[in-house]
Amino acid sequence: MQQPLDAMQLGAVRAVSTGATLHIYLNRPEARNAMSLQMVAELQQVLRAAEATAGTPGAVRVVVLRGEGGHFCAGADLKDMAGARMRAMQRAEADPDPIAEVNAAFGHLCAAYANTPLAVVAVLEGTVMGGGFGLACVADVAIASDTAAFRLPETSLGVVPAQIAPFLVERLGYSQAKRLAVTGGRLDAAGALAVGLVHERMPPEGIAAALDKVLADILACAPGALAATKALMRKARFTAAADLVTEAAAIFSQAAQGPEGQEGMTAFIQKRKPQWAVT
Repeated sequence: MQQPLDAMQLGAVRAVSTGATLHIYLNRPEARNAMSLQMVAELQQVLRAAEATAGTPGAVRVVVLRGEGGHFCAGADLKDMAGARMRAMQRAEADPDPIAEVNAAFGHLCAAYANTPLAVVAVLEGTVMGGGFGLACVADVAIASDTAAFRLPETSLGVVPAQIAPFLVERLGYSQAKRLAVTGGRLDAAGALAVGLVHERMPPEGIAAALDKVLADILACAPGALAATKALMRKARFTAAADLVTEAAAIFSQAAQGPEGQEGMTAFIQKRKPQWAVT
């Protein structure tokens, strides 16, 4: 049974609910929010709990990812990686590879946030490196402060951005993703906006207003329609448009005949906001 959000005991993550929005803070400011295994597990736990609220009066509809202490995320926690290396040296040949297991745990995290039916907004400040770069790529909406400094350092350190690479290609396209990977990419907020990594760039004092506007826009959309649209778009990445015509038509018909579609049309005709719109 999924633990309720308000009952969770978290250490590397802080979760604050404000109506239909769940603010999730990476909470290791002393390490610039480096991604520990504990943080990975807690981010998964919080997301599952948020998704489990669907259909309830207090349902979460948007999650906002942000870092404490002026930084988003400095990438993988070196202590966890050092421990994995030590275990790898001591393991028997037939045992699971602990380094691969640590790496895969972060990949599963990225996939979970990429595939969630909830809207995901990332607020990016200070260091956005490695795994933080990956989380920025999976967010539906990414807002960058002018303080943000993006880095993809893996190849310059002799390793591979293995779990980030698919999301980097998806977000930026093959050419820009490859350029960043082979140069140990560095981007400031303006550069991140130029290549499409982020959708808005703001001075620090403008972040709160920009976030409020994005949240208002999201919460004006029907949650079921939003989830169905995200799912269809995920499928459209790998399926020819012509092959989706019948399925997309069925999805549209189901939505149009469902309670959200009926309420949306009624509200439009009556010149009022639909019931799901948060004021």
